[in-house]
Amino acid sequence: MLDTTIAGSLPKPSWLAEPERLWAPWRLSGDQLAEGKRDAVLLALRAQEDAGIDIVSDGEQTRQHFVHGILEGIAGIDFARRRRIGIRADRYEADVPTVTGPLSRRAPIHAAEAAFARRHTRHRLKFTMPGPMTIVDTIADEHYGDRARLAMAFAGVLNEEARDLAAAGVDMIQFDEPAFNVYLDDVKSWGVAALHAAIAGVGATTAVHICYGYGIDANRAWKRSLGAEWRQYEDIFPALNRSRIDQVSLECANSRVPLELLRLLPDKTLLVGAIDVATNAVETPEQVAATLRASLKHAAVERVQPCTNCGMVPLPRPVAEGKLAALAAGAALLRRELR
Repeated sequence: MLDTTIAGSLPKPSWLAEPERLWAPWRLSGDQLAEGKRDAVLLALRAQEDAGIDIVSDGEQTRQHFVHGILEGIAGIDFARRRRIGIRADRYEADVPTVTGPLSRRAPIHAAEAAFARRHTRHRLKFTMPGPMTIVDTIADEHYGDRARLAMAFAGVLNEEARDLAAAGVDMIQFDEPAFNVYLDDVKSWGVAALHAAIAGVGATTAVHICYGYGIDANRAWKRSLGAEWRQYEDIFPALNRSRIDQVSLECANSRVPLELLRLLPDKTLLVGAIDVATNAVETPEQVAATLRASLKHAAVERVQPCTNCGMVPLPRPVAEGKLAALAAGAALLRRELR
């Protein structure tokens, strides 16, 4: 009951990458970088286990960015041909690589990383990858000429990767789709279909993570523009409830999402975000329990897993570790209350 997990990323050690920064360049290279990434995964696993998190991840320690980590292993993408594009409906800009030809995996990309994490934890293991729509929104395209076609091409690559992750012992595979909160019509016309293609035949629990973004200035400004209630979920949850995805991860802590929208997902496990990643303030266990308790008015406790709103890579490490502990303690507090 109330098994805890995290949405994805954790801060990287300062010796591996510049702290508190997205797209941070590596501070190591060659064999030292490979060794450093493995060491960082061990630290991320230990931090979660020490905090009392039930379902752990590698904290995305081996990836510079949650999208571009997988793109580096895909043929048909030119990292030397970078373009500056608007992302998430021009909420912010980034310099991104370009699709210049048919997409295909050169080899398994994350399977060895997943197998390494599997060997070093007895907890259930979760692995995150970007979803097809979010990849499409975070890359330039000079080959496919159509976002839906490009998404399905990426879905095929993601499916191969997801099958390898499951074979490596990953228990839960999550696809991160912050773009689902932006392109609402596209979610229904081709976004869910691309997710279905990505999970086809995958022998693991599957999830989709849909949040309001990392705690960066562009996302904070966007949130302020959304009014008194954030109702994007209302538009897409019915389609997701009909989908073959097992779990939906969403943002609830300190958000303006009306929690009654959880009722639109009666057939899914809900990863309820009870940790605000847009602030350095560490929640108390009581605050975490209050968010979770409010969610239980709209979903049976058997379907709720306490989670973070989003990844925590931009946060200071002590803050992220404090939030992990608060998440576990808040869930434990509520478990005792319900027994």
